[in-house]
Amino acid sequence: MKKLASLSIVWTLAAALGLQAKTLPAPATPAAGIQLAILLDTSGSMDGLIDQARSRIWKIVNELATARRNGRAPRLQVALYEYGQSSIPAVQGYLRRVVPLSGDLDRVSEELFRLRTNGGEEYCGRVIQAAVDGLEWSGGPHDLKMIVIAGNEPFTQGPRDYRTACREAIGRGIVVNTIFCGSYQEGLGSGWKAGADLADGQYVAIDADHTPPPVSAPQDDEIARLGRKLNRTYVAYGREGGSGKKRQEEQDMNAASVSAEIAVQRVAAKAAPQYSNSAWDLVDAHKAGAVKLEELREDELPAEMKGMSAGARLGYVDAMRMQREILQKRIAALHAERERFVQDNMKKQAGAGTLDEAILGALRRQAEKKGFAFVK
Repeated sequence: MKKLASLSIVWTLAAALGLQAKTLPAPATPAAGIQLAILLDTSGSMDGLIDQARSRIWKIVNELATARRNGRAPRLQVALYEYGQSSIPAVQGYLRRVVPLSGDLDRVSEELFRLRTNGGEEYCGRVIQAAVDGLEWSGGPHDLKMIVIAGNEPFTQGPRDYRTACREAIGRGIVVNTIFCGSYQEGLGSGWKAGADLADGQYVAIDADHTPPPVSAPQDDEIARLGRKLNRTYVAYGREGGSGKKRQEEQDMNAASVSAEIAVQRVAAKAAPQYSNSAWDLVDAHKAGAVKLEELREDELPAEMKGMSAGARLGYVDAMRMQREILQKRIAALHAERERFVQDNMKKQAGAGTLDEAILGALRRQAEKKGFAFVK
């Protein structure tokens, strides 16, 4: 009875917002995409860089949530490489692909939190070449394809000439942006700007050990509360259901372990169109047209859906979808208010920029060249 009452409330709220329960077919043509490969130096001196990457990934997603091309939000895929890691054999260039281009943002976060630093040789040209050759880059003319490489050793090191790697990248329409962890002049003198210039990218110098203190806002408690409700709309199914749900919960905890602000940023990111879990969440899978509810076996269903008829399955999943949309809409509005509060009431932090600022600056400029607009 309690479940039926809850569903009744969801239907009532949905009707009040003008939402209708219906099957949502996948769009006939996919939206334009943004592919972002992040190449991180994980040698012994780069703990601050890795910490920034872990804590700021959700802020990057939140910025992309405001991007539109022809009125549609872009698809987002993120890849992750580490290089300069002495635990990786020299024959592999002290580098590895951690995550291929993927829309599974929880997996990217999970792997960022697993990264550990250990001194090694930092071969920028070789890791750029590895990303150019080893990832499934889009052939779409309107898609943005970009590499961001960050580190603190000369760009010229290693057996692969960075100039060749950068020219091959831009020859395939992949922009290369470089982030030097140190002074601007040192990065300039060690080839980091030259690499970006060759591949139509942007060169930025940051202080990898500078992380601005967390900022609290009046909206934070309500965003956190709505985030807990949002989590209850995920319906794990199939072989990947249990592991996918567990990964989501673990990344919630990882974000909270950094600061309350990062936890709030993650909740906001989960309200963004780029956050989707169709591999394990029945709501996202059905919305994407990736699964037919009536064809699922009983052992693929979560406990709360076992024994349901085809019609009842559809009603349940639609109810969860509508509840999620209501919550996401409210979270997005509160996050926009939060951003305005932070801009209006907090003084800008002095000192060098951060990894997310560097990535976002490049993203905005290069996405706008591809016809994307950022609508606040």
